[in-house]
Amino acid sequence: MSDTTTPGPEFWERVNTVINLANTQCDKALPNEVGASAMFAAARFNAYILARTTANAENMAIEKERALEYFVDQFRNMMASNLDDFAENFDRYMHPEKQ
Repeated sequence: MSDTTTPGPEFWERVNTVINLANTQCDKALPNEVGASAMFAAARFNAYILARTTANAENMAIEKERALEYFVDQFRNMMASNLDDFAENFDRYMHPEKQ
């Protein structure tokens, strides 16, 4: 399940599309509600990926713990990286009008 390659431009286009959709949703809902929806959607889609790659419910159940470990580890690493990035660029991201 691991992929150690550097993401290409298509990856970042998908990321930006999802972020832009979430930002638009914040016009009608609180950001924490939008974040919860996005996180649930990611979990749901990743469950689908596991189902698709394991071919049946029995194999999916066998792979469940390994998948949980992988996805939780990936999320933790991505979240830590983004928190560091926001802390380092706080004014630029949160107050772009002052730049």
